[in-house]
Amino acid sequence: MLSEAEISRLKGTRNIAIVMNASTFKDAEDIDYFITNFKPSLVTPQWIVETYSQRNWVEVFYREVKGWLGLKEYQVRGLRSLKRHFILVFCAYTFILWHKLTGGLRRRWANKPLDTFPEALEAFRTAISFRFVEWLNHNLDLFTSYKASLGYIWA
Repeated sequence: MLSEAEISRLKGTRNIAIVMNASTFKDAEDIDYFITNFKPSLVTPQWIVETYSQRNWVEVFYREVKGWLGLKEYQVRGLRSLKRHFILVFCAYTFILWHKLTGGLRRRWANKPLDTFPEALEAFRTAISFRFVEWLNHNLDLFTSYKASLGYIWA
């Protein structure tokens, strides 16, 4: 919530839309305020509905990257490392969503529709697992040598 001092520092004209579930403030139980600096000629009721209904996709994005791709699971402290983590998460999300929307994952790795992000992510994990096992079958000696160099035994 902005303080009065912060609000007074804002430059330019602001347009506000008040949405409530009753005809008066006194009777309203739910009141939402939408503030924008777009031109008054553009800010019509239709524009407000269309613009703010698109906001839900931002919330969906953050819920998915936090819950499925570990956006909040970083273990670094430096700004550069944080940026790298965020970039990797955003790239992974974009890659998986692109495959979901274009049908790329479904064509090869699923025999059902991939309607949700978790379903697309599972198809992606299936593809990665398959590729790793296939690589491991052809390169077992290399993998065993690598593990041995770290002091582990692959038996």
